[in-house]
Amino acid sequence: MTQTRRGFLAAAAAGGATLAVGGRADAAPAPTLPADQPAGRLETVATFSGPMPTGVTVSALGRVFVNFPRWGDTVPATVAELRGGRAVAYPNATINRYDARPQQDRLVSVQSVVVDPLDRLWIVDTGSPKFAPTTYGGPKLVGVDLTTNRVFAKILVPQDVALPTSYLNDVRFDLRRGNGGLAFLTDSSSTGPNGIVVVELGTGRSWRRLHDHPSTKAEPGFLPLVEGRPVYSWRKGEQPKNLSLGSDGIAISADGERLFYCPLASRRLYSVSVDALADPAVSDADVAATVVDHGEKGGGSDGLESDAAGGVYLTQYEHNAIVRRSASGTFRTVVHDPRLLWPDTMSLAADGYLYVTANQLHRGPDYHGGKDLRRKPYVLFRTKVDAAPVRLRP
Repeated sequence: MTQTRRGFLAAAAAGGATLAVGGRADAAPAPTLPADQPAGRLETVATFSGPMPTGVTVSALGRVFVNFPRWGDTVPATVAELRGGRAVAYPNATINRYDARPQQDRLVSVQSVVVDPLDRLWIVDTGSPKFAPTTYGGPKLVGVDLTTNRVFAKILVPQDVALPTSYLNDVRFDLRRGNGGLAFLTDSSSTGPNGIVVVELGTGRSWRRLHDHPSTKAEPGFLPLVEGRPVYSWRKGEQPKNLSLGSDGIAISADGERLFYCPLASRRLYSVSVDALADPAVSDADVAATVVDHGEKGGGSDGLESDAAGGVYLTQYEHNAIVRRSASGTFRTVVHDPRLLWPDTMSLAADGYLYVTANQLHRGPDYHGGKDLRRKPYVLFRTKVDAAPVRLRP
């Protein structure tokens, strides 16, 4: 022991010094240490103790609809309306029943629900339970009249458009175009070509755009960090692999001229001309020539949404956050909260609230070698943004 240390201990024993050691009764009070700061304000709309939700949408009258894909959880209804805090099968229990009926007569596994500018509900059925290969009659768009709660349209997507490997993910609308309006969907397949699918609502015609274009693909070697931990695709019995999910989030600009999209396994944002997408006569090369790479967006995103002032909202699943990109291209944080565990899908309602599901996707068994680390309940939040939704209608 050095002379200096002997002297210090002797002084302490004589009451001439205080040892500030954590946990000791004679320790000085610990200072408040800097910590991560939340931003914005989240309100809890609903919690879910059953299957994991992905999509959410809100009608002009404030009705809230959610969906639960059949990825492995027990799913009584793949589409539901929130009524009195409960998720009730919608539009009815029969169409939600998972049985041996032909696929075209039931909802197989729904990834997204979106209310269009005429306040009709559209259901995106992947036809792909547990990400299985699709067959004709599975991938489809189903329209429901919210005044009668009855199905008024069922558009089956052919297999040269929704491929056997396809996973139709999310949808946006411009009802001023084509016969009865156009729908634009992302194909986020993790095993096959990605792209954008265009559907003419009045005729049921559909065509595929940006087929396997680099902007729709996962970034090679993409490795996100969520809750400070690397996330791999790691299914039971397999080796961990980098995420490979392609074009996922989608939003249409306020003027309807650009369609924004992003691969899930990427930190870049892209857009393409809607005029080019909407015209089947335009060549694939000419469509691709209209793609704009808007650069880094600060993190990986699942869902996108847009507002009437030209803003685009992006979930930031790596940062438990939602950001807004202005029409000029700058970003600001809308909300950042540790409870926002994998923000998935957003819906901007007429009352100026932005709704978002938080479903802990990154904790699921497909990312942990078969171990399910999710902790219920899953949550539907909302945050006030005082913006109006995009309504592209005749």
